[in-house]
Amino acid sequence: MQIKIHINDKTLYLCNALDQQLQALMHHPETVFIDELNSHSIKAMLRELTLPEIRTGIFLHGDFEELKKVFFKKFEVIQAAGGLVTNEKNEVLLIFRRGFWDLPKGKREAGETIEDCAVREVQEETGLTQITLNAPLQITYHTYELGTHHILKESHWFLMKATVAEQLIPQTEEDIEQIAWIDPGNIDPYKSNAYASIKDVLTTWSHL
Repeated sequence: MQIKIHINDKTLYLCNALDQQLQALMHHPETVFIDELNSHSIKAMLRELTLPEIRTGIFLHGDFEELKKVFFKKFEVIQAAGGLVTNEKNEVLLIFRRGFWDLPKGKREAGETIEDCAVREVQEETGLTQITLNAPLQITYHTYELGTHHILKESHWFLMKATVAEQLIPQTEEDIEQIAWIDPGNIDPYKSNAYASIKDVLTTWSHL
């Protein structure tokens, strides 16, 4: 098992085995590898990922759930959910927010299922009302700082369907400036100006 966590512009893999990709990454000089789990090793990994010459971290431990639990304790974990929405032309819905192309998502509210959160956030941020929720797509992880809080956001992504006939209404109070249906053949320029976790979701979708 493995999960991929985006930490600023770096990537950290938590895993209990090394697949072919991770084995290749281990031989790069910009990769740091740790296979001992304790509070010191967690701090050491996070410290190494602040160094300019390091791009990737690989944290290996045989008990994946224990590794995940110990690592996540270093952060305040926030769950969010959103949607990769396509229409009858197989175009994908992108929003433009704070200088980046993004996908609609938001924080899960107390007592709300992750599926209900995904649908609500897409409806609020895009103005769409007729949304069909389909299969889960993937979970992404990224960290950020909020004052003195170290936040790890766990975002659950779902495949959704909507129709091009519905009017798109950007939720301006969430700083959304534009919403657009994008043909998958023209998506690369948008991906190049998107957060790393959003690129991951779009790449996963393109390989379905």
